[in-house]
Amino acid sequence: MRAARAATVNRATTTGADVRAAAAAMTAVLRSAVGRDWTVRAGDLDWSCWTTAAHIAHDLVAYAGQVAGRPDDRYLPFDLRVRADAPPAEVLTVAAAAAGMLAATVDAAEPGDRAWHWGPCDPGGFAAMGVAEILLHTHDLTRGLDLDWSPPAGLCAGVVRRLFPDAPGGDPAPVLLWLTGRAPLGERPRRTAWTWQAARP
Repeated sequence: MRAARAATVNRATTTGADVRAAAAAMTAVLRSAVGRDWTVRAGDLDWSCWTTAAHIAHDLVAYAGQVAGRPDDRYLPFDLRVRADAPPAEVLTVAAAAAGMLAATVDAAEPGDRAWHWGPCDPGGFAAMGVAEILLHTHDLTRGLDLDWSPPAGLCAGVVRRLFPDAPGGDPAPVLLWLTGRAPLGERPRRTAWTWQAARP
């Protein structure tokens, strides 16, 4: 386990394996809570836990579409719709399936491929965004569902390295939560605005 984590931290490019690892972490913590009330807010978001889980799936499928279709000036004009009557367990399964789609698409792409995300973005960038969506919204969900959980440090390190080039040093999980406006970091107050940098030539 320690060797695998170190490899995730030190590897330069985020891959489909990281997306799968993030999805496994999400499923492991949330599967135990599928019987709870998912209509409650997900942490400080305005969305319910159900809507947040469906949003994870939506974004991962959108990223997979970009990597596969390689549009150079826009997002492809399609959306994932999760049926409103789907129970939490099925929404979680949809999110995990969407992660598998993104992972497979990233792994099948060439490193030189580019697709639009407010500029040209490589497959590793889409993988990093997918990992970020999973980890950050799982954090939101666990807060709403009253679960004790922290995003895996190795996966957070990869996201911070790829998407936040000006990030401060420190434990990567608290740093990622601070970078995305979810918590203060030491004497740094909680951020009220943020963005990540996925596009690269």
